[in-house]
Amino acid sequence: MEVTNDNGCSWVNDLIPRTNIQSLQSNEDCEWLIIGAGYTGLSAARKLGQLYPNQKIILIDAQLAGEGASSRNSGYLVDTTLNDGFTSNKELNNYKKKTDIYDLGINTVKKFINEYQVDCDWNECGKYFASSNREDQKILTNFSDTLSKLGFEYNLLSSNELLKRLGTSFYNVALHTKGGVLLHPGKLVRAMIDVLPSNVCLYENSSLLNWSKNKDIISCYFKNATINTKKIIFATNGFLKFLGIKSNYNFPITLTASMTRVLTEEEFRSIGQPKEWGVLPVRPMGATIRMTKDRRILIRNTAEVYNPFKMSKTDLNKRSINQKIGIKKRFPQLPNDIIQSSWSGIVSRTRNSSQIFEKIDNNVFVAGCYNGSGIGVGTLFGEQIAIKASNENTKEIEVIEARNKPTWLPPQPFLNLGVKTRLIYERFKARSEI
Repeated sequence: MEVTNDNGCSWVNDLIPRTNIQSLQSNEDCEWLIIGAGYTGLSAARKLGQLYPNQKIILIDAQLAGEGASSRNSGYLVDTTLNDGFTSNKELNNYKKKTDIYDLGINTVKKFINEYQVDCDWNECGKYFASSNREDQKILTNFSDTLSKLGFEYNLLSSNELLKRLGTSFYNVALHTKGGVLLHPGKLVRAMIDVLPSNVCLYENSSLLNWSKNKDIISCYFKNATINTKKIIFATNGFLKFLGIKSNYNFPITLTASMTRVLTEEEFRSIGQPKEWGVLPVRPMGATIRMTKDRRILIRNTAEVYNPFKMSKTDLNKRSINQKIGIKKRFPQLPNDIIQSSWSGIVSRTRNSSQIFEKIDNNVFVAGCYNGSGIGVGTLFGEQIAIKASNENTKEIEVIEARNKPTWLPPQPFLNLGVKTRLIYERFKARSEI
């Protein structure tokens, strides 16, 4: 599984480059091995290091730690979601199970940043579900009924109020929920790397090629060496299926995003000098938009079935054109050449929008597939899968395991055909929101 590092993500480029990066060069034996160094793997390693300070723990990633989906997302720590299929009255109980997990995820991240005094631009400003299509008010009204039944605070907003808050007249209807958090995903995941316990060995740019199990020992084969371990946790999220883990229950979707340079004082005044905000689409294939703390605009308005290991510069530039169009539709007064960087990233999905969290063999564990909610849920699942792998139980694990389990997916080529067809259909329905 060869994953390429790239330097196109603004969140990553905001950070001071790390030094002393080690790749695996010789054979190793350890008590614990964690594959994947994103939010889940880093949180699992941190928890295991606390639980077993005298044991050897290896954390390994196919690219630079934290520079995959963990630092390439839009930076939303969500309390509620709209496009996961669980918002009807019939499925209210399932939706509550999911929001209970989101709540635990927010609290887990908040506890981490308080304990380690992390500066990740944390902003409890909530988020907007917004649309330019007035007919989408029906969707938001139905969603507000669900939120009311579960005790969530929200406000339904019209175009005039949205213009004042967002600095754009593009949106006509929106629902604002109060419990979500906006943050800088690169800063958060970098902090998780920086505080790894001393008994955690981090290896990067080291791709797992294959693995096997013989009695109670798991052997993992890399280009330059082999690691033998007593217990293993797979935390590769969008790449789980390529390692043969729950491959009939998850699939990757490739997203692309762009971010502008910092707006000048004059540009910022021209859009009303709004406070930091984040908009999620009412329809699944609409655009995610953020005004960041430092006056940059982020847009993500593409999702597709694409080779998850690498997107060519040519293909990325084509998708960046969609992002330029999306920004101009919302802020026509801004310059055409305002985009500073564009990048792609992977989100892991299941058929019923549930997550993977389980023991799949005596000493083999897996957590992943967060359906776009990986900051909070990934951090929570990382800590809790480490506890589960230690044969312990917590109230958090009980909440996680009460969720609906992921459902089986059809085999290829039917899966890709079905996903592509659904994405085309959703893209057509949301065509005005790109």
